[in-house]
Amino acid sequence: MPPKSPSLPQKNSYRVFGNMALVVPKELDELEKPFSLPSPKPFAIRFQVPDLRVAVRDFLRTREVGEFLSGALAGAMTKAVLAPLETIRTRMVVGVGSKNITGSFVEIIEQQGWQGLWAGNGINMIRIIPTQAIELATYECVKRTMTSAQEKWDGIESPKLQIGRLNVNFSLSWISPTAVAGAAAGIVSTLACHPLEVIKDRLTVSPEIYPSLSIAITKIYRDGGVGALYAGLSPTLVGMLPYSSCYYFMYDKLKKSYCQSKKKNSLNRPEMLVLGALAGFTASTISFPLEVARKRLMVGALQGKCPPNMVAALADIIRDEGVKGLYRGWGASCLKVMPSSGITWMFYEAWKDILLAERRMS
Repeated sequence: MPPKSPSLPQKNSYRVFGNMALVVPKELDELEKPFSLPSPKPFAIRFQVPDLRVAVRDFLRTREVGEFLSGALAGAMTKAVLAPLETIRTRMVVGVGSKNITGSFVEIIEQQGWQGLWAGNGINMIRIIPTQAIELATYECVKRTMTSAQEKWDGIESPKLQIGRLNVNFSLSWISPTAVAGAAAGIVSTLACHPLEVIKDRLTVSPEIYPSLSIAITKIYRDGGVGALYAGLSPTLVGMLPYSSCYYFMYDKLKKSYCQSKKKNSLNRPEMLVLGALAGFTASTISFPLEVARKRLMVGALQGKCPPNMVAALADIIRDEGVKGLYRGWGASCLKVMPSSGITWMFYEAWKDILLAERRMS
């Protein structure tokens, strides 16, 4: 029998090269393993969509968004309640129908029924939500920015100009952040939402010609193009400056004076209602002639004559109706503006308390 080959130790391994077997120590065999090439993996491309939920949630909780939403909700709720007064006011201002509130109310009921008091209210709601949201959010933002800039400017030595014995101090203390913010709020909201105002007035004054929103948009665009949607923009902007500035300035001053006299930090809801109504009454009375001219320009085409500009509209009103014609519909306007202003502030502050409560606590 051939001799048995000695058995290889178990702890070692071996390699076979042709007819030869080479014993390899286990230690060397282990050293070779890390250098072995890994098995190829299939090629793949992965795309991970970023999670925007946190960013969106944080954005919705910002103060600016809360103020924007508060203004939108306040405007919608106010217009839903006061739509009949808005309808009567618009008819009287543009010279349609009766010249007094009671007569205008009766005419609407007889001609259109109760639903006539809400004529154009659909577009009015569509208009007021963005308008009120943009206006109040712009007011709050500009007021904070102006106040902060004024404080920083007053914190340093303001520039001075000396001409001989004349010293001129460039101080910002004489500028009212509230008045500037009010003017900015009125201008921005008007530029953004003026076409909706034009459409709303057409639907309110002539529902037989403009029975629906789509028909109104089509006819206005066909008759005058895009420019017709901005009819009366110039007098609106001119009239908005005194009204909006006075409105926000008066409310802010009344609020501060009242709180100081009562030694309190904030107003309750009934006080907001009363002070807002007083601010709206004052602002409306000051700027009402421009409001009349603005309405005449916006709906003048319906009556067969459209003044070319605001000055011509004012001149026509004075020539045809005298100076008192500039205040035609003033009573109905106050009847609408005063509760509207008070209710808007009351709803606005209430919604701010709700929407910004979490931010104040954090």
